[in-house]
Amino acid sequence: MTSRRPTPGRPLRPPWAGPLGLHHPGHSLVHRASAGAKLLLLAATGVAVVLPTGPVVAAAGLGLVVVLTAAAGVPGHRTSRGLLPVLLTAALVGTYQTWARGAALGVETALDLLTLVLAGALVTATTRADDLMAVVQRAARPLRHVGLPPETVALAVGLFLRGVPVLVHVMDEARDAARARGLDRSPRAVVVPAAVRMVGHARTTGDALAARGLGD
Repeated sequence: MTSRRPTPGRPLRPPWAGPLGLHHPGHSLVHRASAGAKLLLLAATGVAVVLPTGPVVAAAGLGLVVVLTAAAGVPGHRTSRGLLPVLLTAALVGTYQTWARGAALGVETALDLLTLVLAGALVTATTRADDLMAVVQRAARPLRHVGLPPETVALAVGLFLRGVPVLVHVMDEARDAARARGLDRSPRAVVVPAAVRMVGHARTTGDALAARGLGD
């Protein structure tokens, strides 16, 4: 068996394909829905999954989200790779709930977790980041009365959404570098370089914001 070698001039890994922070342009009904409506439905989904409705209703909810994702034309490969940790987490949580409180609740919990993550991925895939930040900024206006500017809240949410794929990319590169040195089983060889790079990224981001008079 021959090993697959990276093509010169191309990165060792493809861009992160996690479930958050990937806008996929389109003209579907989901794309054309307002960002506020989609965030409200996402919040309602978060409340609904907490209610004990049974595995049948949970499966129907997951099926609805999958259908909406397909109708929006979001490519499956954009989310499938990043969903692996979510699937493992859902399996572990579902197994624990099955052991502690029964199979019905275990299945429902796992399905609800998948539904919530896929719904969040659908919102971020069909909504531009600027539109999301505008909604967050409007929703945070009451916080101005307690001394917290809504622009700062929107900026923090935007930096968080941007920071997740950056962190995953840095961890992947640190893991590749450790593997090239024969230290792929050493957590320190991965965590320390990644932590140093993330601190550098945070300082660079902070300097850029300060230079523009933001985040004071």
